[in-house]
Amino acid sequence: MDSPIIQTMQVIPVAGYDSMLMTLSGAHAPCFTRNLVILTDSAGHTGIGEIHGGDYTCDCLNAVRPLVEGQPVACYRQILQTIHRLASPAAGDDGAGIQTLDIAKLKFVVKSEWAIECAMLDLLGQHLGVPMCQLLGEGQQRTEVEMLGYLFYVSDKNKTPASAMQYLDESASTDPWFRLRREEILTPARVVEEAQALREKYGFANFKLKGGVLDGDTEMETCRALKQAFPEARINIDPNGAWSLDEAIRLCKNMHNVLTYVEDPCGPEAGYSSREIMREFKNATQFQVATNMIATDWRQFYHTVSLNACDIILADPHFWGFDGAIRMSQLLHSWGLSWGVHSNNHFDITLAAFAQVGAAAVGEPAPLDTHWIWQDGQNLLKDTPQIIGGKLQVPAAPGLGVTLDMDKVMAANALYNKLPSHDRDDAMAMQYLIPGWKYDHKRPCLVR
Repeated sequence: MDSPIIQTMQVIPVAGYDSMLMTLSGAHAPCFTRNLVILTDSAGHTGIGEIHGGDYTCDCLNAVRPLVEGQPVACYRQILQTIHRLASPAAGDDGAGIQTLDIAKLKFVVKSEWAIECAMLDLLGQHLGVPMCQLLGEGQQRTEVEMLGYLFYVSDKNKTPASAMQYLDESASTDPWFRLRREEILTPARVVEEAQALREKYGFANFKLKGGVLDGDTEMETCRALKQAFPEARINIDPNGAWSLDEAIRLCKNMHNVLTYVEDPCGPEAGYSSREIMREFKNATQFQVATNMIATDWRQFYHTVSLNACDIILADPHFWGFDGAIRMSQLLHSWGLSWGVHSNNHFDITLAAFAQVGAAAVGEPAPLDTHWIWQDGQNLLKDTPQIIGGKLQVPAAPGLGVTLDMDKVMAANALYNKLPSHDRDDAMAMQYLIPGWKYDHKRPCLVR
């Protein structure tokens, strides 16, 4: 059968609403941005992909359109190779990656072409009549993918002026989770309430707390409260390297009856890299360690495993590509390590993509992250994949297995065009909580 030809490539920047989620880098703004890639081919199929937002990523996608249009769908690997051969490091990309969670560097870690890869695999799967996961690695391994409940501390949106920070108000929603996710959640008891709401709505059996917000002892108290409320659950914490090595050891060494693993507990210090410091943390605590900060490409991964610094690599396909993420799962499985996926705020197109990579990953993946629970209801698809019993259901239809709702897409594009800035800025809302607040990768955001 002749391969269809990619006829058009469309890049549409979009925006959606977010809660005032707290992380080491500050407070999430009222809106998040993403970039969509929509491909059409000569067979009448439409392929879609989603990637991080911002003008830089949007410009990168538009720049390579001539390399994509007119090419056979079946030659998607060659198209990606051409893009990679012509790429060059951007000004400001010093290769440091996100070891210190510098949000300004995230755009260099994310590779815009992975949205094109997703859209091309969507087209190829439709052409061949098989789900995308059948085209990855060793093919489909499962029909549902275990996810975790991604817990955040949430600040009070009412502390910001509505004229400047227009957070979504869902106080009138009939859905208990939708109401709760827009409220202040800053105590252990409130985080437990958050987890209970998530279990009731989505059936999560495991939870991860985003740390780096309050002092470490309070965050450990939150983890203990979660374990008491959900004794059978895997409880994990991700402070994004906010703790010093000594503090991380003190906080975690006696938490084996509470925590399953710790994600990026500490970062670079005293002239040593994050990889060296994380190895010392493992030695001192005997905890399994996960990362999405110190192994974001193959060269970083080489040094990470050489030092035995991590046990779980969270290989977001927007960092690694879809083929790369599955190759990582194969390698980790062969070496007795674990594979998982980290996430950022995203629409349901990425949720569908996570279903496909999660279905193709070999071995026993760690439960996957998703921010979708914080965006649920803002669908850009007519058939958003569902999380049932804590597991993301893998679409059975060919390709990505979902259908774009263009009316919703254009409404999200209109919201994007109204925003004064399209780049992520977690420091902006913090000024209303702590005047003059500045990011410090070794100080939790509310500890000033």
